[in-house]
Amino acid sequence: MEPPKDQHTPEKSSTDPPSSAYPPSGCCTNCGGPTISEPSPLASLPEMSPPPNYRPIRAPAINLPHNSQAIILSPVPHAERVPVVSPPYQFERPVKRIHSPDDIRRFQESPSFKNFLGFVVSLSESIRGHKISDPCLVSPTVAAVVSILETLLQWIDEIPPVQMSSRYGNISFRSWHERLAQRGESLILELLPEELRGSTIEIVPYFFDSFGNASRIDYGTGHETNFAAWLYCLARMGVIKEEDYHGVVARVFVKYLELMRKLQMVYCLEPAGSHGVWGLDDYHFLPFIFGSSQLVDHKYMKPKSIHNDDILENFSGEFMYLSCIAFVKKVKKGLFAEHSPLLDDISGVPNWKKVNSGLLKMYKVEVLEKVPIMQHFLFGCLIKWYHSSFLFSRGILNESMGLVGEAVAS
Repeated sequence: MEPPKDQHTPEKSSTDPPSSAYPPSGCCTNCGGPTISEPSPLASLPEMSPPPNYRPIRAPAINLPHNSQAIILSPVPHAERVPVVSPPYQFERPVKRIHSPDDIRRFQESPSFKNFLGFVVSLSESIRGHKISDPCLVSPTVAAVVSILETLLQWIDEIPPVQMSSRYGNISFRSWHERLAQRGESLILELLPEELRGSTIEIVPYFFDSFGNASRIDYGTGHETNFAAWLYCLARMGVIKEEDYHGVVARVFVKYLELMRKLQMVYCLEPAGSHGVWGLDDYHFLPFIFGSSQLVDHKYMKPKSIHNDDILENFSGEFMYLSCIAFVKKVKKGLFAEHSPLLDDISGVPNWKKVNSGLLKMYKVEVLEKVPIMQHFLFGCLIKWYHSSFLFSRGILNESMGLVGEAVAS
């Protein structure tokens, strides 16, 4: 049967190039008629491969992180005074309590959450407008903690990495961590007064979890949060006082960051739960908070100054934020906007105050309210877990949240 005149079917020439297997863009692959959608490649193309699907190297960051709306709507956290526990002390071995989003909501509405986050804000405010080298109070406690971290740094030199072909996870880190488990408690006892020595049962687990996981040979923001929690526990016991906060950031945390960078580089620690290019850093969050606070109201350096290599070279030793950017540029190759698009976007924020408040909100939402991170967090006497019946009784939670009432934590 002859085809209709308006549906003339040309004979296929054997000399046609392989590309003739594709109809013109916007035409149906069966009849050649116009179509709204683009045609799909033919199933079998013996003479050539189908054209690659185009994937942009960098998608627009306006929709990222995925819960950016939650970050925007979240109120800016405020500083809070840390309440000091009084005798008789009831220290206990801390345990994990978070297993579900309901547990996260319960923790989020508890006094423990608000006070711990308020402690982080207080540390951030203590370093505002100060360079790392600026004079600050270095109490015996601050000096003792710095000494502990220097000891841990020395252990890295004493336990060199073994030769391995894998990119991540040098097994010598397990030897370093084993020494930490053997000697860590005795190091902490040196900074505690006699009446608080019984607290090691509670605060040592936070300390051990501050430097990465020995089994997985990884490190991430959850471990960093454990170090902040260990400092918070010392503040809860009155070992660290408010006047120490500047020294805690400028001396203790800077030394901790130096230690962790060396552990990451020497033992090739794998990033734990990294967001990839859509995270601030493969490992850290808090130095960006503290570092942005340092630069608030700086006369010359603006968020966009991170793109000036001369500024990074000359001032990264004085400002943690610039130090973090310099480290990222050192370990990641390629265009900064491609391997660190979130940091690149932040550089477009007009001032450091907005950067700092935004990072505090982001830390709350992206770290402290994430089950995969906080499921490893520990609760004891110093960082209490409040059961829902306690929160209900004070009107903090309501039945619509779907939490089941339980006995108040002792």
